[in-house]
Amino acid sequence: MRIVITGLAATFPYGGVFWDYLQYALGLHQLGHDVLYLEDTGKWCYNPEASTFVESGEENARRLATNLDRHMPELNDRWAFRDGTCTSYGRDWKQAMAFCRSADLFIHLSASCLMEDDCFEADRVAFVDSDPMYTQAKLALAADSNSPNHESALEHLAWLKRHDVFFTFGENVGNPDCLIPNDLIRWQPTRQPITIDRFTAASKPVDHRRQTLTTVGSWNPHEVSVLINGQSYGGKSIEFERFLEAPKRLNAPMELAISGNYPAGRLIENGWNPIDALGVSLDPTVYRDYLADSLGEFSVAKHAYVASRSGWFSCRSACYLALSVPAVVQDTGFSRFIPTGKGLFAFNTADEAAAGVEAIVADPAGQSRAALEIAREYFDASTVLQNFIEAAMNDAPHAADTTAGNITASMERQP
Repeated sequence: MRIVITGLAATFPYGGVFWDYLQYALGLHQLGHDVLYLEDTGKWCYNPEASTFVESGEENARRLATNLDRHMPELNDRWAFRDGTCTSYGRDWKQAMAFCRSADLFIHLSASCLMEDDCFEADRVAFVDSDPMYTQAKLALAADSNSPNHESALEHLAWLKRHDVFFTFGENVGNPDCLIPNDLIRWQPTRQPITIDRFTAASKPVDHRRQTLTTVGSWNPHEVSVLINGQSYGGKSIEFERFLEAPKRLNAPMELAISGNYPAGRLIENGWNPIDALGVSLDPTVYRDYLADSLGEFSVAKHAYVASRSGWFSCRSACYLALSVPAVVQDTGFSRFIPTGKGLFAFNTADEAAAGVEAIVADPAGQSRAALEIAREYFDASTVLQNFIEAAMNDAPHAADTTAGNITASMERQP
């Protein structure tokens, strides 16, 4: 098949972002498909060192090309990037658009693409929501005629419905205990694909790792809090506050590679070791090596993911597992779909978090092996992407209920 996958790896040139998006392209290529990685955000590129956006994407394109050559040389001639000035890099842009028009499947990941008309000419266009609750909150305003954002939400819904099928990292969406709205779009579950071979090669023996629990993240989310049915949903800082004293109960050093306006003094006072996330995030190699050199991961999730019982699972945590690094992470409802208790521990309380860390400290080698087994069984790109393709190509297009249809029809009737 001819498949396009979109992303943000050049626009935001962080190590974690590179692995999040490019593993889709590499995994599809390894399955034997003709793949193009397309990046066309319409935005200026971010310069992490200067902490600002820049007009030209030339340096960002160079970084992308260098990182692909180092980690995924199979994709060296399989990418096209256009910056905010409409300057293109990689494959010739006209050739890239021709590829899109002739594609069997176009995967629009994380609302990352401008989606020119050429993109919608693919035989099947799939949208992937990687930020459950935030994505659906925008759509919920389309059903609220009293909202000041009602008209823009209707336009967004109509644009979204130009896609044929819809997937979400919120694997619990649609189940009775999940609070994420599911009435305007029918969401199918999916998860981050991991190209296992690119991580096992970088894994470290247990006795050569730092005996420290780590994670990488942001204290304050870029998103503002969202309101659904009178309930406010926010970012990670809310959940960090709940477990701020966790290091006092956990039998291992705790390090946070963190960005945002975090309370360094309070973190240190409670036993955390906060370090600058930029230092471990600028390069895919450094990022991967930082994860690999850990006793385990310990992390909370965004409040929106937890409180909604979304079933979301972190792309970063999946990379830890593929490096044979066990993880102790806050449960969002994912434990219904991915086994926990060995290699991966889900917690809702401080006691559950402590029990997971104690299990890793007691048997690091056994927990390391179990982590890799989970990665191979539940996140291996060949399985995740094959299931995705089958669902995308076989599902009825524009699957949504009559409410969504009525709202869209109402908007189309408006002058």
